[in-house]
Amino acid sequence: MQTTETDASAKNPHSPEASALETGSSAIAATAPGQIRVIKRNGKVVPYTSDKIAVAMTKAFLAVEGGTAAASSRIHETVENLTDQIAATFKRRMPSGGTIHIEEIQDQVELVLMRSGEQKVARSYVLYREERARARDEDEQELDGMKLEIPAINVTARDGSVQPLDGKRIKTVVAEACADLTDVDGESILKEALRNLYDGVSLDDVNTSLVISARTLVEKEPNYSFATARLLLDKLRAEALSYLSVAEQATQAEMSDYYAKALSAFLNFGVEKELVDPELLNFDLEKLGAAILPERDLQFSYLGLQTLYDRYFIHHEENRIELPQVFFMRVAMGLAIEEEQRNERAIEFYRLLSSFDYMSSTPTLFNAGTLRPQLSSCYLTSVPDDLHGIYGAMQDNAMLSKFAGGLGNDWTPVRSLGSHIKGTNGKSQGVVPFLKVANDTAVAVNQGGKRKGAVCAYLETWHLDIEEFLELRKNTGDDRRRTHDMNTANWVPDLFMKRVFTDADWTLFSPADTPDLHDLYGQAFEERYQAYETMAANGEIKLSKKVKALDLWRKMLGMLFETGHPWVTFKDPCNLRSPQQHAGVVHSSNLCTEITLNTKPGEEIAVCNLGSVNLAQHIVDGKLDESKLEKTINTAVRMLDNVIDINYYSVDTAKNSNLRHRPVGLGLMGFQDALYKMRMAYSSKEAVDFADRSMELISYYAINASSDLAAERGAYSTFDGSLWSQGILPIDSIEILKKNRGEEFIEVDQSTTLDWDSVRNKVKSQGMRNSNVMAIAPTATIANITGVSQSIEPTYQNLYVKSNLSGEFTVVNPHLIHDLKERGLWDQVMVNDLKYYEGSLAKIDRVPADLKALYATAFEVEPRWIVDAASRRQKWIDQAQSLNLYIAGANGKKLDITYRMAWYRGLKTTYYLRALAATTTEKSTIDTGALNAVSAGATGSSSSAAQADSAQASTEAGPAAVPKACSLDDPDCEACQ
Repeated sequence: MQTTETDASAKNPHSPEASALETGSSAIAATAPGQIRVIKRNGKVVPYTSDKIAVAMTKAFLAVEGGTAAASSRIHETVENLTDQIAATFKRRMPSGGTIHIEEIQDQVELVLMRSGEQKVARSYVLYREERARARDEDEQELDGMKLEIPAINVTARDGSVQPLDGKRIKTVVAEACADLTDVDGESILKEALRNLYDGVSLDDVNTSLVISARTLVEKEPNYSFATARLLLDKLRAEALSYLSVAEQATQAEMSDYYAKALSAFLNFGVEKELVDPELLNFDLEKLGAAILPERDLQFSYLGLQTLYDRYFIHHEENRIELPQVFFMRVAMGLAIEEEQRNERAIEFYRLLSSFDYMSSTPTLFNAGTLRPQLSSCYLTSVPDDLHGIYGAMQDNAMLSKFAGGLGNDWTPVRSLGSHIKGTNGKSQGVVPFLKVANDTAVAVNQGGKRKGAVCAYLETWHLDIEEFLELRKNTGDDRRRTHDMNTANWVPDLFMKRVFTDADWTLFSPADTPDLHDLYGQAFEERYQAYETMAANGEIKLSKKVKALDLWRKMLGMLFETGHPWVTFKDPCNLRSPQQHAGVVHSSNLCTEITLNTKPGEEIAVCNLGSVNLAQHIVDGKLDESKLEKTINTAVRMLDNVIDINYYSVDTAKNSNLRHRPVGLGLMGFQDALYKMRMAYSSKEAVDFADRSMELISYYAINASSDLAAERGAYSTFDGSLWSQGILPIDSIEILKKNRGEEFIEVDQSTTLDWDSVRNKVKSQGMRNSNVMAIAPTATIANITGVSQSIEPTYQNLYVKSNLSGEFTVVNPHLIHDLKERGLWDQVMVNDLKYYEGSLAKIDRVPADLKALYATAFEVEPRWIVDAASRRQKWIDQAQSLNLYIAGANGKKLDITYRMAWYRGLKTTYYLRALAATTTEKSTIDTGALNAVSAGATGSSSSAAQADSAQASTEAGPAAVPKACSLDDPDCEACQ
């Protein structure tokens, strides 16, 4: 396999682009007797082939004559004839085989072009050779700039063979890793890495040494994260390319030649090993391979690429066989598999995913293009009040979790403790023992062996077991009535919140006595509930309990602060603003509280399919690029809609529901990064207005895109009777909520800036392809992959350690570092100060006030700004948003005000409470290598690990390094994305 000079911009002297007709692999050193072999410039010997000669000459002809139809035919015939002449010349010279240098081949090409009368083409080819020679000289000088002497040691290859360490290649790899990165020094990486090498070291360990050396410098310069990722890429390329027999190893520059080969090899191998859908082989692989953009490998941060390497790339016998762009193309092909123009759509989807402008959710990335394409993110179920139905729901949980689905279970129908059981004439043990079984099922059946099983149980606030439900996550009490691994959430009716505001009584019932309350909301719920209260007061309902609403509210918030659960979600706005209220009832949200879809025991399991727009990628020159956003959303909605038909459904009721209503959830991530790019502080009116404006645009384009899909493919089957069919858009449904709740209990901004009448008319006439279109999910993992802040979160800390299943990663705010450098403030002292103050600028005197405001961390942002921004978004969204609330110096009053405000401002749901202790421990020293040291804790965290961190922080004083994140992306939080 020979390689031609194809790209004047190539920088690597050993790349295919840098050496005309030069091949990039020594994987085929053994050649048949009599075969002609080629000596490359780097000394490697490879077999002679003619295809690259043809490519080189074709490009030379095209450069002179252009690519018109008339010219193409002549060029093809001429090149084929000249290539045959060159091959015949060498065969005549060496009939028994032999070896020639790459320069000899290039000389022969020039000679044949001149003899055939193609002087202009020959001249162009000669000039190009000279240009590439100069570029090689410059690159050689750049490598020589690394004055370090590479030790003369042997290394052990992956196949067990021993060979001398290729010092020049190591320098090339490091130079590539540092190319175009400011303030990154390749020699520093190389110097540290060489200290760890010894005679006989494995090639994998050579790469590991380079990676470790680079990653230790991330806290001083964020660009080292990209350098580290590129060094990791070298390991990945060697692992995948050698396993697929494409090449022994390759530099990044050589991937312009190898990526197309790697795609074809991966798909054929994947089909053979039953890892990939055989239908993918029916795509035009040559066309798709040519569309791959190798340079997009360079976008990854270390955290992003390591996350993909550990959990996303398909592997065989512990060997990764996917490269990053092959991975994105596999996902794109999987999503385009039922498109009429599947090749063109696959390329469109690939370009969007690989650009990081949009990212599909984790289950889609895991499973697209595989034999079981379970692409949906979350499932919502209702559990019926009978033993057969309860354990049927457990089985559904297990099957859905097996294929990487996050679960939300509505347990409200199950009768309470003490209720009469007609079949046995006994009394029920209530809902809690069954929740314990659900908890253990989630532990036993994880998500495809890739993430922990994750489930959230919902219970309405009037259920007689609510007080015991609130205590499920406590670490004290009867462990048989505790669920330490399962999330819980309150499903709160508006009437309860009104009773809290007016300090009135609240009555608890068993659903066995009040079965219709489960399906009622708004004014209908209030009337029926009050009727039941009258019946209880008259003795007609024996099993009930009256409590002070405010006392129960305080207990709810107290448990939330102590254990992080149950979350607070609101039943009435979820239903009253649902486009699908004609077709059923929303009985719960999902695992991450952003999905609000109808469920019905035994008939409908709600399914949602998620993906997120990277908002930061759409800020151009300090402004939101609306045309780019529209283009992104049009493609994204099409991809999400495709998921519904391609999806593998392990439960029939989920399939039936998804095909009937076709809901999708387009969300966003990188909100905080977008604010940085526009120089807006999170705690500002400008940021709240941007939350409003950006979500209005997303809503506008998403609704239009779904309606246009309806015109092309047909509206979803239950469109008639929906709010959509009546011309009532999400922004309009606020009036329905206000009418039912009462004007005095709600305050929501209803301003608009776009032409919404045209959208209403379009939707009424064309229909909607999807019953629901928007939902903002947590994006914990896909934000890591794309290197932006997750979802709508404020920055956790400006310098901290992030822990997930891939390990621990130092995370530095690159926007802050850039600003500090511009003002001459970035030095080792600032690094130390940031460690000491746990990523906060607030107490660092030499930092100007404007930077302190712009880079305020999550616990420095007042909760009201988070709630206000969320309220502005919620008015545009037909589902909900996964909203974490951060409260510093948390106490009962702060929690009370914040959660009342969330309800008052029309939010549908809230997610985790992140409550920071009022005081932090004293640090005795700072400059330490203990990257996971913890110096302050957060309560209400997302996992037991985080709670352990918090406990340690509150009791230990000692050395501290980079502060550790409170498991914000613990696997329990990643089930949606």
